[in-house]
Amino acid sequence: MISGIYLSTQAKTKQVTIKSGEKIFLAQADKSLALIEQAAQKISIKGVAIVAFIPGEETDSWTSKMKVVGHLTNNKDNLLGIASAKAAEMAATHMDSGSGVRETYSGELGYKGGLIKKVKSGYLIAAFSGGSSEQDLEVAKIGLDWLLKYY
Repeated sequence: MISGIYLSTQAKTKQVTIKSGEKIFLAQADKSLALIEQAAQKISIKGVAIVAFIPGEETDSWTSKMKVVGHLTNNKDNLLGIASAKAAEMAATHMDSGSGVRETYSGELGYKGGLIKKVKSGYLIAAFSGGSSEQDLEVAKIGLDWLLKYY
């Protein structure tokens, strides 16, 4: 009986932590995207930024926000599609996009430019598409670092 009570308490605590993590994300996501946008404008790149929160240890769902920073597409690329593929790869591997930890799956592109970090309540993701891999990483890091301050 005591172990049942303990496990029930642990499950409730975990749910509260996850809900709290999602609440923090929703409160800070727009500012994170604004900082990514400012950083992209500073180095004269245009594209799409995505930030996301994955609750818990496994990717069963996520909450995300996206911002177009100048262009949704360019002459040949759907920048939202590329940023989304980076985020999807990170959701599956829990590693930065383009890590090469395994072969890319259909639907993934293997591009660098997305970062993921483990936090107590789950994972945070930031991705950008529109510049070089290095530029995308640079601006995504600014948004992710902003979010991490609150976890």
